[in-house]
Amino acid sequence: IITSEGEFKASRALKEAADTLAQSPYALQLRYLQTLSGIATEQNSTIVFPVPIDILSLFQNSELAFKPS
Repeated sequence: IITSEGEFKASRALKEAADTLAQSPYALQLRYLQTLSGIATEQNSTIVFPVPIDILSLFQNSELAFKPS
């Protein structure tokens, strides 16, 4: 029961954070930059930059998209 209560509280906190970030696109960008800053201080040699799906759909629908002959 204690574990499920903890999971419930954690999921509620995640939802509240998502709602807050959804209200401001700049808040999400700032959070992203905070994450990159945190990664940079560690001894990592690889950083993965996620690309938003919206950007990929622009390339997919453009005339520049690869079309096999």
